[in-house]
Amino acid sequence: MTTVTEAEKLILKNTRDFGAEIIPFERSLGRVLAENIKADRDLPPFNRVTMDGIAISYRAIENSITTFLIKSTQAAGDIPVDINTPYECIEIMTGAALPTSTDMVIRYEDLEIKDGKAALLVSHIKKGQNLHLKGADKKQGALILTPEQLITPAVISMAASVGEVELRVKRNPKVVILSSGDELVEVTATPSPYQIRRSNSYMVKAVLAQHGLDADILHIPDDPEIIKERIAHCLQTYNVLLLSGGISMGKFDYIPKALKELEVEQVFHKVEQRPGKPFWFGKYGNGVVVFAFPGNPVATFMCVQRYFIPWLSASQGILPKKPVYAVLDRDFTFQPPLQYFLQVKLSFNEQGQLLATPVEGNGSGDFANLADTDAFMELPLAKNEFKKGEVYKVWVFNQLG
Repeated sequence: MTTVTEAEKLILKNTRDFGAEIIPFERSLGRVLAENIKADRDLPPFNRVTMDGIAISYRAIENSITTFLIKSTQAAGDIPVDINTPYECIEIMTGAALPTSTDMVIRYEDLEIKDGKAALLVSHIKKGQNLHLKGADKKQGALILTPEQLITPAVISMAASVGEVELRVKRNPKVVILSSGDELVEVTATPSPYQIRRSNSYMVKAVLAQHGLDADILHIPDDPEIIKERIAHCLQTYNVLLLSGGISMGKFDYIPKALKELEVEQVFHKVEQRPGKPFWFGKYGNGVVVFAFPGNPVATFMCVQRYFIPWLSASQGILPKKPVYAVLDRDFTFQPPLQYFLQVKLSFNEQGQLLATPVEGNGSGDFANLADTDAFMELPLAKNEFKKGEVYKVWVFNQLG
């Protein structure tokens, strides 16, 4: 049986680059950038006002002038209006371009505005205050985004600010999610007392969507010939097959046999872990990889988070994230000699420590428990008693509220 560490290494040996494509920037969330992006002009492109108030020349302060005649009002986007003497000011709004004849802004809170004049109410004033100076963030031609960068809302904002309406991104692999089992019916169907709705495929599809990947879904009945035929088609059509169910030791678990007959090379089968012990991984032809997960929902979900997402990130050139660790919030015991992925609820204490509180369900079929947890805590294989206060790695799948 393969250890968790060995399984991870073997999977990451089978990453590959799927090339790049150009897509509209507004559809790039969650994708990986594949080009350098430079500033097409200074950022900000002008001396930008950061507070509503009046723009004046600091010469006025040096000359002890404390009351100013409001010459004009300037909104963001207006052409700047200059003053002619130190006794004048421009009433100006946040985001506006600072007139060249002024060099500072005094906010409304520090003024009394009356009869077309602005009088200072404070004495402590700094030259250049309340301004975001031209080019302070980036100079024209400076590199602002680089390849292998995950595209977040902030990255999309940067792309929009420099007029990049299309982005070159890493091409995603073509992925199909296959479920099997005659006990599974479509979500819209009314199951018999002995059937369940197909939820695993939609769960996996949703996880992949969080990472900018759209996957197809296919269900296969418990028929060895149909299983073999459908998998053969998928091996020729997709880069990645994610199977859920049919890989254990049951009489109707036909998938390992079908994969062998189709000459998919088994890299490993069974991992020293719970949930997900029957996990199967293999490769086929020119770089197709097959992840065959146990059908239990929690096992499938954990294996996707622990193995497939790191494979996807590595294939797209994303540098591995630093591991996240949490403090176990109460004692926990697990007896079988397996590496256990404990479902936990995360929180912070007053000292800023990340705490992990075990949420014990009813085994790997208890997917309802997932909705109440935030992460899997990876407990080491060498122990079976885990004490409150001990620190272990966590695989976070829900954002902390």
